[in-house]
Amino acid sequence: MTNAFALHEAGGRPNTLCALAAKIPPRHQNKRLAAVVLTSMSDTARRFGLQSLIAPVRPSWKDRYPITPIERYVRWTRDDGTAFDPWIRVHLRLGATLGPPLPHSMRIAGTVAEWETWTAMRFPESGDFVFPAGLAPLHVDVQHDLGEYWEPNVWLLRALPT
Repeated sequence: MTNAFALHEAGGRPNTLCALAAKIPPRHQNKRLAAVVLTSMSDTARRFGLQSLIAPVRPSWKDRYPITPIERYVRWTRDDGTAFDPWIRVHLRLGATLGPPLPHSMRIAGTVAEWETWTAMRFPESGDFVFPAGLAPLHVDVQHDLGEYWEPNVWLLRALPT
């Protein structure tokens, strides 16, 4: 992001569209809308003469396997050889390639009380905890009144034919 703003300040021309968020509301999932969203992003990028689309992806089933490192999870496949994770699979089916997995993509820190509120759980002692919808364990340090969570993601990269 910093490089994009620096490029703009210097009068440069971008060549890549970065998808910062793409989410299908639960009531509209399983309607094949993910491909529509990604295709629309690619069409928009092409319309502006951009060469690629990149996306930091929060894998949709990673919360089912929070203790599995993201580096391993993104390489899992189904029996037919396609990606195990549905969101990754859609990207790859549309021509993306798997980019780097980042185990520490976004840090969320809060007090123990905040984490107890956010997760509807109790953290009576320090340690690592799995919590609903978390993609990785939450580390709680009761002595320092700190809960720290690092959300992993993986980058998907798609070159766009001109």
